[in-house]
Amino acid sequence: MTTQKVNIAEKLAGFTEQWAPRRIARVNDYEVKAARLQGEFVWHSHEDTDEMFLVVSGVLTIRLRDGEVVLHPGEIYVVPRGVEHLPVADEEVGILLFEPTGTRNTGDRGGERTREPVDA
Repeated sequence: MTTQKVNIAEKLAGFTEQWAPRRIARVNDYEVKAARLQGEFVWHSHEDTDEMFLVVSGVLTIRLRDGEVVLHPGEIYVVPRGVEHLPVADEEVGILLFEPTGTRNTGDRGGERTREPVDA
């Protein structure tokens, strides 16, 4: 990674695969990842870290076992560590994630939807 400015819209436009985060920056021991989402992901949690979602475009619903949070562009939500959640996007959504380096997108769930982030 270089220390250059990053255009989020350009990074999101540079790939089409959904539910496969792309690393666009690093901040200390954290990665900033861009992702395109559509449909329903998998129920999962991250036992060792919170997970911050920032919606860039579209509408993202984060289902929780005791309710849901609906996010519009410019809104963020932090899922606390250990809280099971299910991201859902009826239409395509562009998001940024802020997570410690090495955080798996499927958290404790693993499985076929697990993707290692690559640089965008």
